[in-house]
Amino acid sequence: MSDQENKPMDKERRNLLIATGGVGALGAAAFAAPLVSSFAPSEKAKAGGVPVEVDVPAPGELKVEFWRGKPVWILHRTDEMTASLEKVKDQMADPDSLQPFSMPLPEYCDKTTRARPDHPNVMVMISTCTHLGCIPEPRLKAGAQPSLPDDWAGGFLCPCHGSTYDLAGRVFKNKPAPQNLDVPPYMFLSDTKIVIGKDEKGEA
Repeated sequence: MSDQENKPMDKERRNLLIATGGVGALGAAAFAAPLVSSFAPSEKAKAGGVPVEVDVPAPGELKVEFWRGKPVWILHRTDEMTASLEKVKDQMADPDSLQPFSMPLPEYCDKTTRARPDHPNVMVMISTCTHLGCIPEPRLKAGAQPSLPDDWAGGFLCPCHGSTYDLAGRVFKNKPAPQNLDVPPYMFLSDTKIVIGKDEKGEA
C-alpha cells in the first residue's frame, strides 16, 4: 500500500465531498417528491366522491350536476308533471323500481314519484341510460314530437338506441334499456337546497 493511500484525507477535500453529496441528495429528493405526489389522488379526483350541494331549480326546469363523475339531473317538476306519473304507470317496465340498476331506490323515496314524499316534485336521478351508458335527452314537454308517441307525457329520450323514460326516470316497456335510471342518496338542506351523495344515514 502506498504512502498516498495511507495519507489522511485533507479537510478541504472532505468538505467538497460532503457538499457534493448533499447536493446530490437534495436533487434526488427534488425528483422523488413530485414522483411520489403523482401517485396521490388530485383534488379534483377527491372531490368526485364527496357530497355535492345544489340549489333546486325553478318549477319546470332541469339542472345538471356531477357526483362521482356521473351527471345527475335535478328536475323540479310542476304539479302537472308529477300528476302525469300515475297516468303512465301501466306503460312502465318496472313501475315500482323493484329491479335496481347499480343502486337500489332509496327507501325514503315514494315508488311512483321516486322522490321524497315531503318534496314530491323534486326528482334527483343519475342521467346515464341503463342500456349502454349514453346520456338521454330531456323531452320535458308533453305532446307529439319526433321519435316519440303522440300521447307523450314528458320525459327523456336516449338518442343512441331509442329508450324512453318518464319524468321519474322509469323506463318504458319494450325498450333496449333494462332498468330505470338510478336515484342517488340525497337529502334536503332547506326547501331550496339539496345535497347529493348524503342522506340521514351519512355519506354514500
